[in-house]
Amino acid sequence: MDRIHITGGAPLNGTIPISGAKNAALPLMIASLMTGETLELINVPRLADITALLRILGNHGVDQMVVGKRPGQTSETGQTIRLTASNIIDTTAPYDLVSTMRASFWVIAPLLARFGEAKVSLPGGCAIGTRPVDLLIMALQQLGAETEIDGGYVIAKTKKGLRGGQVSFPKVTVGGTHVALMAAALAYGTSVIENAAREPEVVDLAECLNKMGARIKGAGTPRIEIEGVARLGGARHEVLPDRIETGTYAMAVAMTGGDVILKDTRADLLHSALDILATTGTEITPVDGGIRVRRNGGGIAAVDVTTDPFPGFPTDLQAQFMALMTLAKGQSHIRETIFENRFMHVQELARLGAKIRLDGDMAIVEGVDRLRGAPVMATDLRASVSLVIAGLAAEGETQINRVYHLDRGFEALEAKLNRCGAQIERVRG
Repeated sequence: MDRIHITGGAPLNGTIPISGAKNAALPLMIASLMTGETLELINVPRLADITALLRILGNHGVDQMVVGKRPGQTSETGQTIRLTASNIIDTTAPYDLVSTMRASFWVIAPLLARFGEAKVSLPGGCAIGTRPVDLLIMALQQLGAETEIDGGYVIAKTKKGLRGGQVSFPKVTVGGTHVALMAAALAYGTSVIENAAREPEVVDLAECLNKMGARIKGAGTPRIEIEGVARLGGARHEVLPDRIETGTYAMAVAMTGGDVILKDTRADLLHSALDILATTGTEITPVDGGIRVRRNGGGIAAVDVTTDPFPGFPTDLQAQFMALMTLAKGQSHIRETIFENRFMHVQELARLGAKIRLDGDMAIVEGVDRLRGAPVMATDLRASVSLVIAGLAAEGETQINRVYHLDRGFEALEAKLNRCGAQIERVRG
């Protein structure tokens, strides 16, 4: 397996381009199943999860074309993908494909809505808790689907098409909102999603579906109204910037010191995280087409944080923020309210000299004067990049093993950091 080798201690200075959001690109790609016409997606990141989903869509019969680079494009500026689902050959998503990435389970919604049936394996993905799909199945049932679980597969059918209805989620779920949106867009009649997720990626999906001919109002609020249509057409849509990548590099600058422009991103996508980062002593300034992040070498202030659904502090930045707090002056409390079992990075950060103890859903971090490099093991996507951030700030050498997790969510990580003065390289396994 590949490893990442870091020699820490260098501040970051320069410019980092922010890629398209993986968490937006995945549901947008799945939406291609809702029409026989071509969906063209711009600014799709080059990631292992994108490649895995292309395989799944290809298994269903979706024609795919990756458009060649335009002048000025590099391997870090995203790609354009054209998807055409005019000849679907199979409405089954098999275990060997779905087990690699849980978001692929969402194909159940467009397959059911367009073809009246779907058989999709229960999903796999990062080991950060059970993350059950019961709310996704509930949403389909509330729109008239008949479902059963047999042999590790969810089998969904509808005899006369999905029917508009009220989908009321007992708790906020991004995946459930994605599924309900896609299913309701092709249902007969009007649907209402209550307690809908408000994440920017949900808004991005709704905007793309509306370009395809859907009638969706209220995306970005807790109540979304969808007037079902008989069919959807093709569209051209640009994936929004990755707010998690933006926050990750901002925290890397905050921890190592330096001055970096994060370009091709938007501050409004992560106000909560940037506001909290500013209270640590980091200077955050909006600039044309991006964000400037600067820390002049002064101390890092300890700050408490609680993860919450958007617009709160993202759970996907919790591990990165914990890495930052290991060098803060004083004690910080980090509460994780979204996923259980999402503190697996704690033991690995401790190998670098961090002082962290756990109390239920809370991590108490005592800041230390310095971290020291050591071999560490990545456990999931966000934990992996928290170790990269810590390694950049640690004295000496850090080796991160099992970095295939990073390839699922961070495009050209080493190249982007090296160009800003980091000493980081991939060692091929």
